[in-house]
Amino acid sequence: MSDYQLGLEYAKTQDQSDDLSAYRNQFHIPKDTNGNDLIYFTGNSLGLQPKSTMSYVEEELKAWAELGVEGHTEGKHPWLHYHEFLTENMANIVGAKPIEVIVMNTLTANLHFMMVSFYKPTKTKYKIVIEADAFPSDKFAVESQLRHHGFDEKDGIILWKPRKGNELARYEDLEAIFDLYGDEIALTLIGGVNYYTGQYFDLKRITSLAHFHDSMVGFDCAHGAGNVKLNLHDSGADFAVWCTYKYLNSGPGSLAGCFVHERHANDRELNRFTGWWSHNKETRFNMRDEFDQLPGAEGWQLSNPPILSMAAIRASLDMFAEVGMDRLVEKSKKLTGYFEFLIEQLNNPNIKIITPKDPYERGCQLSIQVLNVDKKLHHKLTESGVVSDWREPDVIRCAPVPLYNTYLDVYTMVEKLKEILND
Repeated sequence: MSDYQLGLEYAKTQDQSDDLSAYRNQFHIPKDTNGNDLIYFTGNSLGLQPKSTMSYVEEELKAWAELGVEGHTEGKHPWLHYHEFLTENMANIVGAKPIEVIVMNTLTANLHFMMVSFYKPTKTKYKIVIEADAFPSDKFAVESQLRHHGFDEKDGIILWKPRKGNELARYEDLEAIFDLYGDEIALTLIGGVNYYTGQYFDLKRITSLAHFHDSMVGFDCAHGAGNVKLNLHDSGADFAVWCTYKYLNSGPGSLAGCFVHERHANDRELNRFTGWWSHNKETRFNMRDEFDQLPGAEGWQLSNPPILSMAAIRASLDMFAEVGMDRLVEKSKKLTGYFEFLIEQLNNPNIKIITPKDPYERGCQLSIQVLNVDKKLHHKLTESGVVSDWREPDVIRCAPVPLYNTYLDVYTMVEKLKEILND
């Protein structure tokens, strides 16, 4: 969209014609001390709470109070199968088949469980490729896996780095890495959307390249799930993991999602850690049967799931099912494009957007580099009522989330930024 306009009235008009605008009223919006709505641009860190979440959680608290242990098999949403109430909606969000998706554990735990199965190093093929500015937890997890298998983490990690003077990674450089080290690379693990720059990678292109060199492929989609169309099945990736508390609005520290491609669904030879919730549902409670692994992503479960956390996830996923990723992404591109337009209209030589300009190479996050400032800028933004995220040394990360952010939010934030910079 290239016909954006300046001015307050344009922002108000866009909000009036936005067919998703009513969904903002379905969220709790944080307020300042005077009761005014804050401009909340950190859905890429913690999504806001849907107003329906409380009733979903209370339903299970009530079932627990009234049914006790019988809640596992009785009631409106029996706990024994509760994770199944999430599967189809979650699969639709990440572009997967239901058999490929499970909600379980937390993000880094799932990443380790996936590496148990899909990182299969040998003495000569043991290296792991990650992006140079991967989220720290991913880097720490990879380092520990290398040490666990007896390798030196400094030797075992290959970093896909941006070129000097650039913030974005280039596919030609990844291809050069595989040309040089392809015979040594056992696993390629990339953040689907980079947390710092907001760059949305071509998952299918990366997967094809890595598979050509006989490397397993996984993606950390923490900043992608609920934000962009991941198309995980079509990407061909072996696995993916993501949290649900950012764009999926499930609450702090909530459960995570996991994808395992269907070609692995019935592979009982894959190494894995197991527990009773990955055992055949029909005989799970016989207790003394030999392990009988479930097919698909369910076969990576370990423990019975925490129902109260899943209830919060179900509240959000029901809203996503109502909206659909097509409408969500359509608004996201327009709203983020408007944000980009306004930032560019500031014509400030100290401001640079380091997120890709191509709307198909980003989600709703814009990472705004402001030269010659320090974190005082972020503090002033916060004091003015804008909740954003600061990353050292000079980047403000802002995510205008299409479910609850507005054109007016974007307009007001840029006006406040302009005022602070002028001061």
